[in-house]
Amino acid sequence: MKNIDNFMRSLIVGLGEEKIVSFYDKIPQQGKKLRSKLIFEIAKNSKQATKLAAVIEMIHLASLLHDDVIDSALIRRNANSFNADFGDKRAIMMGDVLYSCAFSHLSSLPQSVAMFVSNAVASLSIGELLDVELSKTFNTSKENYFKMIYCKTASLIEASAYAAAVLEGFEGEDFALYGKNLGLAFQIIDDVLDVTSNDKMLGKPALHDFKEGKVTLPYLYMYEECKEKDKKHMISLHKKSLSSYENAWIKDKMTEFGVIERCLKEAKKFGNEALSAIEKYNMEGLKNIIGQMIERDF
Repeated sequence: MKNIDNFMRSLIVGLGEEKIVSFYDKIPQQGKKLRSKLIFEIAKNSKQATKLAAVIEMIHLASLLHDDVIDSALIRRNANSFNADFGDKRAIMMGDVLYSCAFSHLSSLPQSVAMFVSNAVASLSIGELLDVELSKTFNTSKENYFKMIYCKTASLIEASAYAAAVLEGFEGEDFALYGKNLGLAFQIIDDVLDVTSNDKMLGKPALHDFKEGKVTLPYLYMYEECKEKDKKHMISLHKKSLSSYENAWIKDKMTEFGVIERCLKEAKKFGNEALSAIEKYNMEGLKNIIGQMIERDF
């Protein structure tokens, strides 16, 4: 993955603006690089695969910069977020620089790859907008939740798998289905970890989704099981800074209703659907990625 970091930086250096390079070096970047790992499992270490991985990671990084501004997030990957240190305006502009640089190099890849990835970026932006809109009120629709996480998270993972498969000469649609289901499972686990993990493991504040107005799958399942009185209490806590007692009440209810186990079962279902899509290719590495993403604790 170090080669990807170096390649991404070289693309930024190639823009010929020292201040942009200086800001780029200050963006927290120690992520999991799931999309790059996925690309190299499918397309191996070709020059085009390296460029594709760099483009995808730059797009993902740009989306995180914008996401942190939208969420007023102050921590990213166990460090101050870029917007916390340098302000929202610079964060937005750096995101725009990364998007533009990524699209410039995406245009040199095969047309079908460029089109699929471009459409995914549009979906990603739609997902961000859906997330903002859903956070305005207490969302009780699983359909809306899954539409949002597909757009915001799964679409770019889907595009990564499709693009890598096309570069390697495989059937792109098989791998797109793998990537889509992997992305859905990945986001469900992220939402579970927001409830079950701690700040240090997550690299950002835990139990923060509900305060931001996000009614993720654990909260949706909890709401389904609550009696009317508890449903009203749950809604009253939405978008609030919760006390330790209120946090404990939510966790106790989730334990009572087996919410986390139910979410993990849902994530594993998507993981199995992902594996079914590429079963004929017998790629052990892609099986391992599914296991690592579902069993992770961060």
